[in-house]
Amino acid sequence: MPRISRRIELVQEPMIPVVGQWVAQHPGTISLGQGIVHYPPPEEVMRAVAAAAGADHAANGRIHRYGLVRGVDELLHAIRAKLICDNKICVDHPDDHRSIIVTAGSNMGFVNAVLAIADIDDEIVLLSPYYFNHEMAIEIAGCRPVVVATTDDYQLDLSAIESAITDRTRAVVTVSPGNPTGAVFSREALTAVNQLCQLRGIYHISDEAYEYFVYSDRGHFSPASLPHSVPHTISLFSLSKAYGMAGWRIGYMVVPSALEHSVKKIQDTNLVCPPMISQIAAHAALSVGGDWCRQQIAPFRTVRDCVLEHLAALGDRCRVPQPDGAFYVLVQLDTDQRDLELVERLVKQYGVAVMPGSMFGKTPGCRLRIAYGALNDTTVTEGMGRLVHGLSQLV
Repeated sequence: MPRISRRIELVQEPMIPVVGQWVAQHPGTISLGQGIVHYPPPEEVMRAVAAAAGADHAANGRIHRYGLVRGVDELLHAIRAKLICDNKICVDHPDDHRSIIVTAGSNMGFVNAVLAIADIDDEIVLLSPYYFNHEMAIEIAGCRPVVVATTDDYQLDLSAIESAITDRTRAVVTVSPGNPTGAVFSREALTAVNQLCQLRGIYHISDEAYEYFVYSDRGHFSPASLPHSVPHTISLFSLSKAYGMAGWRIGYMVVPSALEHSVKKIQDTNLVCPPMISQIAAHAALSVGGDWCRQQIAPFRTVRDCVLEHLAALGDRCRVPQPDGAFYVLVQLDTDQRDLELVERLVKQYGVAVMPGSMFGKTPGCRLRIAYGALNDTTVTEGMGRLVHGLSQLV
Protein backbone atom coordinates (compact mmCIF):
# COMPACT_ATOMS: atom_id res chain seq x y z
CA MET A 1 0.00 0.00 0.00
CA PRO A 2 1.34 3.50 -0.80
CA ARG A 3 2.85 5.26 2.19
CA ILE A 4 0.90 7.76 4.33
CA SER A 5 2.66 11.00 5.27
CA ARG A 6 4.67 10.42 8.43
CA ARG A 7 4.47 14.11 9.21
CA ILE A 8 0.66 14.06 9.29
CA GLU A 9 0.56 10.82 11.27
CA LEU A 10 2.56 12.55 14.03
CA VAL A 11 0.07 15.43 14.29
CA GLN A 12 -2.17 15.10 17.35
CA GLU A 13 -5.68 13.73 16.91
CA PRO A 14 -8.37 16.41 17.45
CA MET A 15 -10.43 15.46 20.49
CA ILE A 16 -13.56 17.43 19.62
CA PRO A 17 -14.79 14.76 17.14
CA VAL A 18 -13.94 12.00 19.65
CA VAL A 19 -15.91 13.61 22.46
CA GLY A 20 -18.63 14.53 19.97
CA GLN A 21 -19.05 10.84 19.12
CA TRP A 22 -19.50 9.98 22.79
CA VAL A 23 -22.11 12.74 23.09
CA ALA A 24 -23.96 11.40 20.04
CA GLN A 25 -24.04 7.94 21.61
CA HIS A 26 -25.61 9.33 24.80
CA PRO A 27 -28.65 11.46 23.89
CA GLY A 28 -29.49 14.17 26.38
CA THR A 29 -25.87 14.94 27.19
CA ILE A 30 -25.25 18.65 27.81
CA SER A 31 -22.11 19.73 25.98
CA LEU A 32 -19.66 22.06 27.65
CA GLY A 33 -17.13 21.05 25.03
CA GLN A 34 -17.11 22.88 21.70
CA GLY A 35 -16.41 26.61 21.54
CA ILE A 36 -19.60 28.07 20.07
CA VAL A 37 -22.10 30.71 21.14
CA HIS A 38 -25.79 30.04 21.71
CA TYR A 39 -27.13 32.95 19.62
CA PRO A 40 -27.55 33.18 15.81
CA PRO A 41 -26.11 35.86 13.50
CA PRO A 42 -27.85 39.23 13.11
CA GLU A 43 -31.07 39.11 11.09
CA GLU A 44 -29.42 41.40 8.55
CA VAL A 45 -27.11 38.53 7.59
CA MET A 46 -29.92 36.27 6.44
CA ARG A 47 -31.69 39.09 4.63
CA ALA A 48 -28.54 40.03 2.73
CA VAL A 49 -27.79 36.42 1.81
CA ALA A 50 -31.37 35.78 0.65
CA ALA A 51 -31.35 38.95 -1.48
CA ALA A 52 -27.99 38.09 -3.03
CA ALA A 53 -29.03 34.51 -3.75
CA GLY A 54 -32.28 35.64 -5.37
CA ALA A 55 -30.56 38.24 -7.52
CA ASP A 56 -27.85 35.82 -8.59
CA HIS A 57 -30.32 33.09 -9.47
CA ALA A 58 -32.02 35.50 -11.86
CA ALA A 59 -28.85 36.97 -13.34
CA ASN A 60 -26.19 34.26 -12.88
CA GLY A 61 -24.36 36.81 -10.78
CA ARG A 62 -21.24 36.95 -8.70
CA ILE A 63 -21.90 34.49 -5.88
CA HIS A 64 -21.58 31.68 -8.45
CA ARG A 65 -18.24 32.98 -9.71
CA TYR A 66 -14.69 33.30 -8.41
CA GLY A 67 -13.73 36.48 -6.60
CA LEU A 68 -10.41 38.10 -5.78
CA VAL A 69 -8.15 36.02 -3.57
CA ARG A 70 -7.94 38.82 -0.97
CA GLY A 71 -11.72 39.38 -0.77
CA VAL A 72 -14.35 41.66 -2.30
CA ASP A 73 -13.88 45.41 -2.07
CA GLU A 74 -17.01 46.23 -0.06
CA LEU A 75 -16.08 43.71 2.64
CA LEU A 76 -12.50 44.97 2.74
CA HIS A 77 -13.80 48.52 3.21
CA ALA A 78 -16.06 47.37 6.07
CA ILE A 79 -13.15 45.53 7.72
CA ARG A 80 -10.93 48.58 7.36
CA ALA A 81 -13.52 50.78 9.10
CA LYS A 82 -13.93 48.24 11.92
CA LEU A 83 -10.16 47.94 12.46
CA ILE A 84 -9.79 51.71 12.73
CA CYS A 85 -12.76 52.10 15.09
CA ASP A 86 -12.50 49.02 17.34
CA ASN A 87 -8.82 48.04 17.20
CA LYS A 88 -7.11 51.39 16.56
CA ILE A 89 -5.19 49.73 13.73
CA CYS A 90 -4.38 52.25 11.00
CA VAL A 91 -5.17 50.76 7.59
CA ASP A 92 -6.70 53.78 5.84
CA HIS A 93 -3.64 55.04 3.97
CA PRO A 94 -1.14 53.36 1.60
CA ASP A 95 1.72 54.63 3.78
CA ASP A 96 0.50 52.34 6.58
CA HIS A 97 2.00 49.41 4.64
CA ARG A 98 -0.58 46.92 5.89
CA SER A 99 -2.76 44.55 3.89
CA ILE A 100 -6.11 42.96 4.75
CA ILE A 101 -6.85 39.48 3.43
CA VAL A 102 -10.22 37.79 3.94
CA THR A 103 -9.90 34.14 4.96
CA ALA A 104 -12.12 31.12 5.53
CA GLY A 105 -11.94 31.62 9.29
CA SER A 106 -8.96 32.63 11.43
CA ASN A 107 -7.63 29.04 11.37
CA MET A 108 -6.87 29.55 7.69
CA GLY A 109 -5.28 32.87 8.56
CA PHE A 110 -2.91 31.11 10.96
CA VAL A 111 -1.96 28.47 8.41
CA ASN A 112 -1.37 31.23 5.83
CA ALA A 113 0.87 33.05 8.28
CA VAL A 114 3.00 30.05 9.22
CA LEU A 115 3.52 28.99 5.61
CA ALA A 116 4.40 32.55 4.59
CA ILE A 117 7.05 33.21 7.26
CA ALA A 118 8.62 29.83 8.11
CA ASP A 119 10.62 27.11 6.40
CA ILE A 120 10.93 23.42 7.26
CA ASP A 121 12.31 22.94 10.81
CA ASP A 122 11.86 26.60 11.73
CA GLU A 123 10.37 27.29 15.16
CA ILE A 124 7.18 29.00 16.29
CA VAL A 125 6.76 29.86 19.99
CA LEU A 126 3.41 28.86 21.51
CA LEU A 127 2.30 29.74 25.03
CA SER A 128 0.93 26.81 26.99
CA PRO A 129 -1.90 26.07 27.40
CA TYR A 130 -2.22 26.75 23.67
CA TYR A 131 -5.00 26.51 21.09
CA PHE A 132 -4.55 22.98 19.76
CA ASN A 133 -5.13 23.84 16.07
CA HIS A 134 -2.16 26.22 16.22
CA GLU A 135 0.13 23.41 17.32
CA MET A 136 -1.32 21.13 14.65
CA ALA A 137 -0.84 23.74 11.91
CA ILE A 138 2.81 24.25 12.84
CA GLU A 139 3.45 20.50 12.71
CA ILE A 140 1.63 20.13 9.39
CA ALA A 141 3.82 22.90 7.94
CA GLY A 142 6.93 20.91 8.88
CA CYS A 143 7.92 23.42 11.56
CA ARG A 144 8.55 22.90 15.27
CA PRO A 145 6.31 24.30 18.00
CA VAL A 146 8.36 25.56 20.93
CA VAL A 147 6.07 25.51 23.94
CA VAL A 148 6.58 28.06 26.70
CA ALA A 149 4.62 27.77 29.94
CA THR A 150 2.53 30.65 31.23
CA THR A 151 2.25 31.51 34.93
CA ASP A 152 -0.03 29.69 37.38
CA ASP A 153 -2.74 32.21 36.45
CA TYR A 154 -2.15 31.66 32.71
CA GLN A 155 -0.44 35.02 32.20
CA LEU A 156 2.64 35.78 30.07
CA ASP A 157 6.15 35.07 31.32
CA LEU A 158 8.26 37.41 29.19
CA SER A 159 11.62 36.09 30.41
CA ALA A 160 10.61 32.52 29.51
CA ILE A 161 9.52 33.65 26.05
CA GLU A 162 12.79 35.48 25.51
CA SER A 163 14.79 32.45 26.63
CA ALA A 164 12.96 30.24 24.11
CA ILE A 165 13.92 32.35 21.07
CA THR A 166 16.70 30.88 18.93
CA ASP A 167 18.15 31.54 15.48
CA ARG A 168 15.39 29.33 14.04
CA THR A 169 12.50 31.18 15.72
CA ARG A 170 10.18 32.90 13.25
CA ALA A 171 7.28 34.04 15.45
CA VAL A 172 5.74 34.24 18.91
CA VAL A 173 1.99 33.52 19.05
CA THR A 174 -0.35 35.16 21.55
CA VAL A 175 -4.08 34.48 21.91
CA SER A 176 -5.94 37.09 23.94
CA PRO A 177 -8.62 36.62 25.14
CA GLY A 178 -7.43 33.04 25.32
CA ASN A 179 -8.58 29.61 24.34
CA PRO A 180 -8.56 27.38 26.44
CA THR A 181 -7.95 29.53 29.53
CA GLY A 182 -10.15 32.61 29.17
CA ALA A 183 -7.08 34.65 30.17
CA VAL A 184 -6.79 38.25 28.96
CA PHE A 185 -3.27 39.63 28.55
CA SER A 186 -2.67 43.23 29.58
CA ARG A 187 -1.70 46.00 27.20
CA GLU A 188 1.68 46.16 28.94
CA ALA A 189 2.37 42.43 28.52
CA LEU A 190 1.38 42.36 24.86
CA THR A 191 3.42 45.49 24.20
CA ALA A 192 6.45 43.82 25.77
CA VAL A 193 6.03 40.73 23.55
CA ASN A 194 5.59 42.88 20.45
CA GLN A 195 8.68 44.91 21.22
CA LEU A 196 10.67 41.74 21.94
CA CYS A 197 9.67 40.40 18.51
CA GLN A 198 10.74 43.68 16.90
CA LEU A 199 14.09 43.57 18.69
CA ARG A 200 14.77 39.95 17.70
CA GLY A 201 13.61 40.34 14.08
CA ILE A 202 10.70 37.88 14.29
CA TYR A 203 6.93 38.12 13.87
CA HIS A 204 4.28 38.56 16.52
CA ILE A 205 1.15 36.58 15.51
CA SER A 206 -1.77 37.95 17.50
CA ASP A 207 -4.93 35.79 17.43
CA GLU A 208 -7.89 38.00 18.41
CA ALA A 209 -10.85 35.75 17.62
CA TYR A 210 -12.42 36.56 21.03
CA GLU A 211 -11.78 40.31 20.97
CA TYR A 212 -15.30 41.27 22.14
CA PHE A 213 -15.44 38.70 24.95
CA VAL A 214 -13.81 40.66 27.79
CA TYR A 215 -15.43 40.88 31.23
CA SER A 216 -12.92 42.98 33.17
CA ASP A 217 -12.04 46.67 33.04
CA ARG A 218 -8.83 45.70 31.30
CA GLY A 219 -10.49 45.63 27.87
CA HIS A 220 -9.11 44.24 24.64
CA PHE A 221 -5.83 45.43 23.15
CA SER A 222 -4.55 44.86 19.61
CA PRO A 223 -0.72 44.83 19.39
CA ALA A 224 -0.91 46.04 15.78
CA SER A 225 -2.13 49.41 17.12
CA LEU A 226 1.33 50.07 18.55
CA PRO A 227 3.66 52.52 16.82
CA HIS A 228 6.40 50.74 14.86
CA SER A 229 4.49 47.43 14.93
CA VAL A 230 3.69 47.31 11.22
CA PRO A 231 6.65 45.35 9.78
CA HIS A 232 6.49 42.42 12.23
CA THR A 233 2.87 42.08 13.42
CA ILE A 234 0.28 39.66 11.99
CA SER A 235 -3.26 39.96 13.38
CA LEU A 236 -5.98 37.31 13.02
CA PHE A 237 -9.70 37.95 13.39
CA SER A 238 -12.88 35.91 13.06
CA LEU A 239 -16.65 36.41 12.78
CA SER A 240 -17.28 32.88 14.07
CA LYS A 241 -17.59 33.78 17.74
CA ALA A 242 -18.91 37.30 18.28
CA TYR A 243 -21.32 37.22 15.33
CA GLY A 244 -22.46 33.62 15.84
CA MET A 245 -21.19 32.65 12.37
CA ALA A 246 -18.99 29.59 13.03
CA GLY A 247 -20.46 27.62 10.14
CA TRP A 248 -19.95 30.42 7.60
CA ARG A 249 -16.14 30.05 7.88
CA ILE A 250 -15.20 33.68 7.46
CA GLY A 251 -12.44 35.75 9.05
CA TYR A 252 -9.59 38.03 8.04
CA MET A 253 -5.95 38.75 8.68
CA VAL A 254 -3.95 41.98 8.78
CA VAL A 255 -0.37 41.51 7.60
CA PRO A 256 2.61 43.68 6.69
CA SER A 257 2.26 44.58 3.02
CA ALA A 258 5.57 42.83 2.38
CA LEU A 259 3.81 39.54 3.19
CA GLU A 260 0.71 40.08 1.05
CA HIS A 261 2.09 38.47 -2.11
CA SER A 262 3.21 35.34 -0.24
CA VAL A 263 -0.08 34.98 1.63
CA LYS A 264 -2.06 35.38 -1.58
CA LYS A 265 -0.02 32.64 -3.24
CA ILE A 266 -0.81 30.29 -0.35
CA GLN A 267 -4.50 31.19 -0.20
CA ASP A 268 -4.96 30.98 -3.96
CA THR A 269 -3.60 27.43 -3.83
CA ASN A 270 -5.74 26.29 -0.88
CA LEU A 271 -8.94 28.26 -1.37
CA VAL A 272 -8.80 30.28 -4.63
CA CYS A 273 -10.99 32.90 -2.96
CA PRO A 274 -13.07 33.24 0.20
CA PRO A 275 -16.61 31.89 -0.44
CA MET A 276 -18.61 34.67 -2.03
CA ILE A 277 -21.81 33.99 -0.13
CA SER A 278 -19.91 34.06 3.18
CA GLN A 279 -18.37 37.41 2.25
CA ILE A 280 -21.83 38.85 1.65
CA ALA A 281 -22.89 37.52 5.04
CA ALA A 282 -19.78 39.01 6.69
CA HIS A 283 -20.37 42.42 5.11
CA ALA A 284 -23.92 42.44 6.45
CA ALA A 285 -22.70 41.43 9.92
CA LEU A 286 -20.04 44.13 10.05
CA SER A 287 -22.58 46.72 8.91
CA VAL A 288 -24.53 45.95 12.11
CA GLY A 289 -21.35 46.63 14.07
CA GLY A 290 -19.55 45.77 17.27
CA ASP A 291 -22.25 47.20 19.53
CA TRP A 292 -24.56 44.37 18.41
CA CYS A 293 -21.90 41.87 19.48
CA ARG A 294 -21.43 43.55 22.84
CA GLN A 295 -25.17 43.36 23.53
CA GLN A 296 -25.19 39.61 22.83
CA ILE A 297 -22.09 39.04 24.92
CA ALA A 298 -23.07 41.14 27.95
CA PRO A 299 -24.95 38.23 29.66
CA PHE A 300 -21.87 36.00 29.37
CA ARG A 301 -20.40 37.63 32.47
CA THR A 302 -23.31 36.31 34.53
CA VAL A 303 -22.98 32.86 32.99
CA ARG A 304 -19.25 32.84 33.75
CA ASP A 305 -19.93 33.82 37.36
CA CYS A 306 -22.47 31.00 37.62
CA VAL A 307 -19.87 28.53 36.31
CA LEU A 308 -17.31 29.72 38.87
CA GLU A 309 -19.89 29.56 41.68
CA HIS A 310 -20.68 25.93 40.87
CA LEU A 311 -17.00 24.99 40.68
CA ALA A 312 -16.36 26.58 44.09
CA ALA A 313 -18.46 23.79 45.60
CA LEU A 314 -15.62 21.36 44.80
CA GLY A 315 -13.34 23.17 47.25
CA ASP A 316 -9.70 22.06 47.29
CA ARG A 317 -10.32 19.36 44.69
CA CYS A 318 -10.44 22.02 41.97
CA ARG A 319 -8.21 25.01 41.15
CA VAL A 320 -9.73 27.67 38.88
CA PRO A 321 -7.65 30.67 37.75
CA GLN A 322 -9.99 33.62 37.09
CA PRO A 323 -11.03 33.78 33.39
CA ASP A 324 -11.60 37.39 32.29
CA GLY A 325 -12.44 36.72 28.65
CA ALA A 326 -13.57 34.34 25.91
CA PHE A 327 -16.02 31.71 27.22
CA TYR A 328 -13.73 29.08 28.67
CA VAL A 329 -12.59 27.93 32.10
CA LEU A 330 -9.55 25.66 32.39
CA VAL A 331 -9.70 23.88 35.74
CA GLN A 332 -6.99 21.82 37.42
CA LEU A 333 -8.21 18.83 39.44
CA ASP A 334 -6.52 17.15 42.38
CA THR A 335 -6.48 13.63 40.94
CA ASP A 336 -4.11 11.15 39.32
CA GLN A 337 -6.70 10.15 36.74
CA ARG A 338 -6.04 10.71 33.03
CA ASP A 339 -8.12 13.59 31.74
CA LEU A 340 -9.49 11.73 28.70
CA GLU A 341 -10.74 8.86 30.85
CA LEU A 342 -12.40 11.35 33.17
CA VAL A 343 -14.08 13.08 30.21
CA GLU A 344 -15.43 9.77 28.94
CA ARG A 345 -16.85 8.84 32.35
CA LEU A 346 -18.51 12.25 32.70
CA VAL A 347 -20.30 11.77 29.37
CA LYS A 348 -21.35 8.17 29.93
CA GLN A 349 -22.24 8.33 33.62
CA TYR A 350 -23.34 11.92 34.22
CA GLY A 351 -24.52 13.25 30.84
CA VAL A 352 -22.14 16.19 30.55
CA ALA A 353 -19.24 16.75 28.14
CA VAL A 354 -16.05 18.79 28.58
CA MET A 355 -12.65 18.71 26.85
CA PRO A 356 -9.42 17.13 28.15
CA GLY A 357 -6.79 19.70 29.04
CA SER A 358 -3.99 17.62 27.50
CA MET A 359 -5.13 18.56 24.00
CA PHE A 360 -3.99 22.13 24.80
CA GLY A 361 -0.45 21.14 25.78
CA LYS A 362 1.30 18.90 28.26
CA THR A 363 0.83 20.58 31.61
CA PRO A 364 1.18 19.03 35.08
CA GLY A 365 -1.91 17.49 36.60
CA CYS A 366 -5.37 16.71 35.26
CA ARG A 367 -7.10 19.64 33.59
CA LEU A 368 -10.49 20.04 31.93
CA ARG A 369 -11.71 22.83 29.66
CA ILE A 370 -15.27 24.00 30.22
CA ALA A 371 -16.84 25.97 27.35
CA TYR A 372 -19.89 27.95 28.43
CA GLY A 373 -20.61 29.97 25.26
CA ALA A 374 -23.37 27.62 24.13
CA LEU A 375 -25.17 27.96 27.47
CA ASN A 376 -27.86 30.42 28.47
CA ASP A 377 -29.19 31.21 31.95
CA THR A 378 -31.39 28.11 31.88
CA THR A 379 -28.94 25.46 30.70
CA VAL A 380 -25.88 26.64 32.64
CA THR A 381 -27.37 25.56 35.97
CA GLU A 382 -28.30 22.10 34.70
CA GLY A 383 -25.02 21.56 32.85
CA MET A 384 -22.79 22.75 35.68
CA GLY A 385 -24.90 20.83 38.19
CA ARG A 386 -24.21 17.60 36.32
CA LEU A 387 -20.52 18.41 36.00
CA VAL A 388 -19.96 19.27 39.64
CA HIS A 389 -21.96 16.24 40.78
CA GLY A 390 -19.89 13.99 38.50
CA LEU A 391 -16.58 15.45 39.61
CA SER A 392 -17.56 15.23 43.26
CA GLN A 393 -18.07 11.48 42.74
CA LEU A 394 -15.08 10.80 40.49
CA VAL A 395 -12.35 13.05 41.93
